Amino acid sequence: MALLLAAGMTGAGATVAQAAGTAQAGTAKAGAAQAGDILAQLKAIPGMQVTEKPSTLPGYRWFWLEYRQPVDHRNPRGQWFEQRIMLQHKSADRPMVLYTSGYNTPETMFTSEPTALVDGNQISVEYRYFTPSRPEPTDWKKDTIWQAATDEHRLIGALKTIYQGKWISTGASKGGMTAVYHKRFYPRDVDGSVVYVAPNDVNNNDDRAYDKFFQTVGSDPECRANVKALARRFLERRTEMLKRFKAAADENGWTFEILRTQDRAFENSVMDYEWGFWQYSLQSACASLPKADKATDDQLYETLDNISGLSFYSDQGLAPYIPYYYQAGTQLGWPTPKFKHLRPLLRYEDSYQPRTYVPRDISMRFDNGRAMRDIDGWVRGNANHMLFLYGANDPWGSEPFRLGRGSRDSAVYVAPGMNHSGRLIAKLPGDQQTKAIADVKRWAGVGTGMQTLKSAPMADDPLQLQRPPL
Repeated sequence: MALLLAAGMTGAGATVAQAAGTAQAGTAKAGAAQAGDILAQLKAIPGMQVTEKPSTLPGYRWFWLEYRQPVDHRNPRGQWFEQRIMLQHKSADRPMVLYTSGYNTPETMFTSEPTALVDGNQISVEYRYFTPSRPEPTDWKKDTIWQAATDEHRLIGALKTIYQGKWISTGASKGGMTAVYHKRFYPRDVDGSVVYVAPNDVNNNDDRAYDKFFQTVGSDPECRANVKALARRFLERRTEMLKRFKAAADENGWTFEILRTQDRAFENSVMDYEWGFWQYSLQSACASLPKADKATDDQLYETLDNISGLSFYSDQGLAPYIPYYYQAGTQLGWPTPKFKHLRPLLRYEDSYQPRTYVPRDISMRFDNGRAMRDIDGWVRGNANHMLFLYGANDPWGSEPFRLGRGSRDSAVYVAPGMNHSGRLIAKLPGDQQTKAIADVKRWAGVGTGMQTLKSAPMADDPLQLQRPPL
């Protein structure tokens, strides 16, 4: 269960004078707690609420934190909200890994790949506007990459009073993007960044890279052809697919106000099928797919549901991800592959965009790529101590981050045959893996012989199987 927000805190105003008084009192408390238990030290941080939970990982203590953040960091006199953070504490003198999911924070303990490598502490930060880290009332215009990066900057400043060693940021997918954006705005906050499968949609109007990807992905032409043929077959059997979809919706109480009709929801799931297969599956999984020309209607529906997840396109499935689609439609950009193999069977091809997935009462305006051009230019000209990792068979890697002349002590690696995974260092060829591990450990200030991927305790990131389509 999620922690309840403190009564009267969410949405309340705070003046600069009040903040200063709180900071002075907090400094005194922090000084008194400095030599005490970590629980007391955490509680002494101004604006921090702490609950210790039973640990499920040996050698760690687990704390659920709520940190009070301004909705608008340019206006600290205004509205505030509680941001949720999960802390896995090993020792204050170990490195700290800042894991950014880009979505909700997992309500379970897990070990990211960098955390295992450096034998460090880990904080998992919930992205602003994802429930329960959402201010009420909600000013959606403050759901920006700079505001979120400043959340992390402010949190790091608070926790560095305890964790004064090296810091490494990491994340996968939107979490990887989040790590990049934070590094761009606050490059001195962390000593290194390990960025997994982060797309870089710097030119939202040019998505030819995605079309090329689907024409060439993998090494098995028959696999590629069957995945495409299955998507077309779903549309050819639309009536039978919708009959099954309606039965599932009635049974589970799914509604479709955001996408308006079950037919639109069904078609969006079909447009996501090919993408979803390559994002989450390895090429070897092709053997488990039915043959498009021989599959029964039940088999067709089963594979569509297994790969695309039909419940996701209901109001209940989309609601948790509205903050992501809002950002995609205002700053991040989005992929628009061409669906030539599905024409003329498509009825709603134009609906394949973020605006479709956000309720109409939330206004949106795309910045025409201004934010992403800034990020891309910064990475090419200023990236320092940054490791970018992609899976060769992951569609999100079609438009990757690239380093330029101004980048230093950074690298981009592509793991052969891999998908949208957050554990790609372990899948790199031997020489690349050795260098990547050595770089991460050097940035974290730990000895090269202290920990390896084989000896490190590993726990899977529970969000990796919950990334939304599009």
